[in-house]
Amino acid sequence: MIDIGVNLTNKCFDKDLTEVIVRAKNKGVHQLIITGTNVDESKKGVALCQHYQQQFPNTLYTTVGVHPHDADAVNEGYLNDLSKLAEQPCVKAIGECGLDFNRNFSTPEKQLVVFKEQIQLAKQLNKPLFLHQRDAFQAWFNALSPFIDQVPAMVAHCFTGNKEELVKCVDAGMYIGITGWLCDERRGSSLQEIINLIPLDKLLVETDAPYLIPRTIRPKPKSNRNEPSYLPFIIDKIAHILALDPEELVSQTSINAQQVFDLPS
Repeated sequence: MIDIGVNLTNKCFDKDLTEVIVRAKNKGVHQLIITGTNVDESKKGVALCQHYQQQFPNTLYTTVGVHPHDADAVNEGYLNDLSKLAEQPCVKAIGECGLDFNRNFSTPEKQLVVFKEQIQLAKQLNKPLFLHQRDAFQAWFNALSPFIDQVPAMVAHCFTGNKEELVKCVDAGMYIGITGWLCDERRGSSLQEIINLIPLDKLLVETDAPYLIPRTIRPKPKSNRNEPSYLPFIIDKIAHILALDPEELVSQTSINAQQVFDLPS
């Protein structure tokens, strides 16, 4: 299994990160892609990959980018910083970037500017885009549409949209990241109804740890912190809905992730 979205730079992992990685590997999650959300967090992601390279070879990789929440805080040299970080072999995509008009921690105008600059950077560096979108679908999709065939891949990270949005993403050839949101009997019901519309060769799985812990975990963990070792619960939920063998799903999503992020098999 490959967890394509893990926030391992989050401070809640500071005290036991090695154990978190070991638990993941013991559950069959052999590769983890750390999510970069601003320049500082992207630097931390690269540093973690380098720190653990000998102990856990071919295990940790990262994205580098600026989340829409952090768009207002970028400095003039941020694109150059991201570009330099992307020279490291552990960096596999530009992002997490996109638009979030739900909380507007940064102004919509600045979000769009920073998003479009990162799309251009991904094109320039020939890197996939790791994408965030919330309550901003049309503006997000409009910004991406001219670049559909100009970057190696686009990943709609933590997809929680509706049927119309999913169809547009699939028709554009995007990869779709599914998280523990699917395992939530309250919020995830609409996603459960449309997940069959995702072609298996475009499906990716991710925990988005420490967020979105699957509510299907039994017995319920004492901590509400999500971690990569819980990825099998997401696999099992998808397999149940689609009436697939979980091992088939593991194989296909791993192949997909290896292709998108240029990972060793």
